[in-house]
Amino acid sequence: MFGDKTFFSQPDLSTSLKKTFPNSVIGGCSTSGEIAIDRVYDNSCILSAVKFESTQVKSVSTEILSMDDTQAAGERLGKSIDHNQINICTGSRNRCCHQRQCISCRASKTLPKQVRISGGLAGDNGAFTQTWTLGPNGTSDKHLVLIGFYGEKIHMNYGSFAGWEPFGPARKVTKSEGNVLYELDDTPALDIYKRYLGEYAKDLPGSGLLFPFEMLDSERHKQGIFRTILAVNHANNSITFAGDIVANGYLRLMHASTEKLISGAENAAQLAKSHSNNTSGHALAILVSCIGRKLVMGDRVDEEVEAVADTLGKNTAITGFYSNGEIADNEFIGDCRLHNQTMTITWITES
Repeated sequence: MFGDKTFFSQPDLSTSLKKTFPNSVIGGCSTSGEIAIDRVYDNSCILSAVKFESTQVKSVSTEILSMDDTQAAGERLGKSIDHNQINICTGSRNRCCHQRQCISCRASKTLPKQVRISGGLAGDNGAFTQTWTLGPNGTSDKHLVLIGFYGEKIHMNYGSFAGWEPFGPARKVTKSEGNVLYELDDTPALDIYKRYLGEYAKDLPGSGLLFPFEMLDSERHKQGIFRTILAVNHANNSITFAGDIVANGYLRLMHASTEKLISGAENAAQLAKSHSNNTSGHALAILVSCIGRKLVMGDRVDEEVEAVADTLGKNTAITGFYSNGEIADNEFIGDCRLHNQTMTITWITES
């Protein structure tokens, strides 16, 4: 279930769903927009029912006790799910903090090496104040939820692509701490950012969703990871990102047109499909796209979902949501990472 946060604040939601689907594993989260079939919805609720022939499904959740508990929460989540014959994990996280990357990484480190993790961060229509998850313990604004798929016949393929274009040169990170950037090229980061944004600077931090950064390593090699701005501090000229940044790496400002973002979504679908030998059977595609992309595309946001639906074909059922961050393997680095500003697709089939 993916839906507006008002649905999740209803105390009887979980009870009603369990009564209607007594033998089902139920999971989901609040969103910044819902995806179904080939459209994007707002302030709605999307339910997707999935039936497998031989695959088992189990879910677990854990409460984040504090911001300092996020890494430990990821470890608890990974350890608490049954590891025997597990193949795939999908998850929803609901805490708006830079340590959420550690949640997915820590969870993946406690699972067998062949298990892949994908998912997303719950949304709240861009307010970044309170998000919700739905899991075995009902609805919560403090829980992480993980769903595991078990068996030899379940297959997951993924694609993750952005579509943003470089805007200016790559600049070296000369002072940072966690997800807070203080200096680029020994110059206050916010000063540089404002200079590039021009008239958009007056609308910070909101306008930052339109101009993310691409992360490069210390050799200026691509990481395939983008970072969205969460906040700016005019007193010390710092920028806070929705995820950790690489110390001593490089950052490059990005921008995009609607056409480029739609093309990026289509590329993500092609990546997911190219990794699979299932071309005719039924499939489920879980789409997680960033709220920043939704803001850029505006009334044309349906077009990126339509592009994915056309690529994956009529036998693929599509569900998903617009998120505060996307979680998937990284094509450049290879392990599970937190992404910003991407379209991430998990394509699930059963042989």
